[in-house]
Amino acid sequence: MTSELERIKILEGKIGKIIDYISELSAENQKLKQELSELKKEKKDLSVKAKEAGKLGENLKSFQKEREVIKKRIESIINQIDQIGI
Repeated sequence: MTSELERIKILEGKIGKIIDYISELSAENQKLKQELSELKKEKKDLSVKAKEAGKLGENLKSFQKEREVIKKRIESIINQIDQIGI
């Protein structure tokens, strides 16, 4: 009889450890789900910022081309003024 009670106590202890382990895994799973959610949001934000950066890069190239055109026009005007002798 004592042997059976000891076995039951050992089994209860093991079941208690399993329940504790499952609780820990459940808490860790919830934490990982939260982290995943945050990472997905961050990925979305970074994607939007990458698109904005791409647009800014395109604008910069456009402004640089425009600057070169303006520079050439100014140089042409200066040359014309020099030819007139003003």
